[in-house]
Amino acid sequence: MHKQLRQRRESLTLGELPVEGRLSTLRGLTLEAEGCKAAIGSICQIETVNGGSVEAQVVGFNRDRTLLMPAGSVDGVRSQARVRPVASQLSAPTGQGLLGRVIDAHGQPMDGLGALVVEGRAALMGQPLNPLDRAPINQVFDVGVRAVNGLLTLGRGQRIGLFAGSGVGKSALLGMMTRHSEADVTVIGLIGERGREVNDFVRQTLGPIGMQRAIVVAVPADQPPLLRLQGAMLATAIAESFRDAGKQVLLLVDSLTRFAQAQREIGLATGEPPTSKGYPPSAFALLPQLVERAGNLASGGSITGIYTVLAEGDDQNDPIVDAARAVLDGHIVLTRKLSDAAHYPAIDIGASVSRTRSAVNSLETEELIRQCLKLAAAYRSQEDMLKVGLYQRGTDPVLDQAVEFWPRLQQFLQQTVDEGVDVTSTRTQLAELLAGSNGS
Repeated sequence: MHKQLRQRRESLTLGELPVEGRLSTLRGLTLEAEGCKAAIGSICQIETVNGGSVEAQVVGFNRDRTLLMPAGSVDGVRSQARVRPVASQLSAPTGQGLLGRVIDAHGQPMDGLGALVVEGRAALMGQPLNPLDRAPINQVFDVGVRAVNGLLTLGRGQRIGLFAGSGVGKSALLGMMTRHSEADVTVIGLIGERGREVNDFVRQTLGPIGMQRAIVVAVPADQPPLLRLQGAMLATAIAESFRDAGKQVLLLVDSLTRFAQAQREIGLATGEPPTSKGYPPSAFALLPQLVERAGNLASGGSITGIYTVLAEGDDQNDPIVDAARAVLDGHIVLTRKLSDAAHYPAIDIGASVSRTRSAVNSLETEELIRQCLKLAAAYRSQEDMLKVGLYQRGTDPVLDQAVEFWPRLQQFLQQTVDEGVDVTSTRTQLAELLAGSNGS
């Protein structure tokens, strides 16, 4: 009898509710609390001297102390301040009332248009799809961009990276995809961008037309790293709620690099060892946890994910670029050379690849694409010799055809931001492009 009572008391102790504690140390970006018992991911409130509170999340443990990462300014926080657990799991607002709105990492409106009309809540940290529950990627996803639709055809449910340095037009390309894609709903996560760029993207790049079926989650660069992580997770959770309702969702996360850098700050602050370029192991582990949540459901809904990756110094071997290339279903590379030549969008078709292209195109279309890429590669391989006039026409029939084809290809690949070209029109233009080249 006594043994049973003791076991019952032990089980109650193991399952007890979170317990308040006291703040003991502020070390870098992290706070340490004594006596606080809360699980990883739990939300706590830390009292300030002026009677307010600061929200923080449990990110780790140091012996018997709980490590907290603040979600805002720590002004007014003092030693021995009370730390009170308030929630065990973060959630995201859902529903049609989110369309056309700009919200922050907490799911609160930033656009001054009043309170959100929320129909439900979803777990912020959703679970990746079971591989056997995923529907195959076998349908084209039309993004309205001729270079992508024609030569890098995306599939519905695909996850692709947009690799670019700073200032080469990735925001403009994202805006084009938002306005011209076939998605029912577009969810945009602006993570770690400058405040001015957030304002320009919402008001100018998207504009009123683009915002009609879009939801923007904005977490500027001046926000704490915890909120930058939450912003990407929040955008993904909102996209999942629409996918579960059977919608075709386009999820744009700008950028995956800032997301990884936020985890780098948190990981280093909690004592993780730095590895490649200062990134701790958790930064690389978190990338697939985010992107694997996109994809197709057998019930019909889908999330097509486009994740921008900032190639620092235009380095395509940056650790995050390498890690993203390994977990995504292809990549679109924007180059500074094309951007400086006023070639927009600045997509380098030779360096870009879509791993699902052959699964969504017919054999005839694939043959057209291969011919086009073959001629483009032939021209690029001898471009320097052609520019200095060392090549004599008639020496190589394939190169002769490539020389005639190249100017028309450059015209085909360029597109204004207000112009949308669907997949059907793109394929017709691509066939005419090659027919003209063969006939010359």
